[in-house]
Amino acid sequence: AIAEFALKGLDGARVDEVARRSGINKTLLYHHIGNKDDLFTAALEATYQTIRERQREFVARRMDPEAGMRELVHLLMSIWVEHPEYGKLLASENFHGGKHVRRSKLIGEMYQQVVDALNDLLKRGVAQGVFRSGLDAIDLYISISSLSAYYVAHQHTLNALFHFDPMQPNRLRQREDHIADMILRYVRRHPEDNSALA
Repeated sequence: AIAEFALKGLDGARVDEVARRSGINKTLLYHHIGNKDDLFTAALEATYQTIRERQREFVARRMDPEAGMRELVHLLMSIWVEHPEYGKLLASENFHGGKHVRRSKLIGEMYQQVVDALNDLLKRGVAQGVFRSGLDAIDLYISISSLSAYYVAHQHTLNALFHFDPMQPNRLRQREDHIADMILRYVRRHPEDNSALA
């Protein structure tokens, strides 16, 4: 189902093809999963479960704030690179107004854990005097994800426009470092900023 939906989107995917690829009877598939929307939700949740395993270590560790921020950038970049089906499923889900994500408890809980871990990282950074106060963890997560997701999703047009392979390992490292440097410059407390001490 993940492969079929990632390739063709929710509208283009066929339950017949999912059943054929899975080697099971379509009636049995409907019996256990439900309708096509339910199958798409299950595919999204399975993809998020894979990603959740990657995020678990970040959530569990209490890293140095700056190292933790770099680790979060690395984590999000590697998810987009290693799970291209994730971006394709999300594109289809956004086309359909986010209704499947909205009705999934599992997906919401996963994101909340990452936001909570990022909030903890920011608070510790402020307490140590290295991060400025007043930063919003959700905005920060969206910014990091956007900077990495755009790069991966648009790799073919970037290649055509700028004549380089965005997915070469050295280019990916360069992009990851670029994102981390931008984010750290944004979150760091500047010497003249007394907000962290307020």
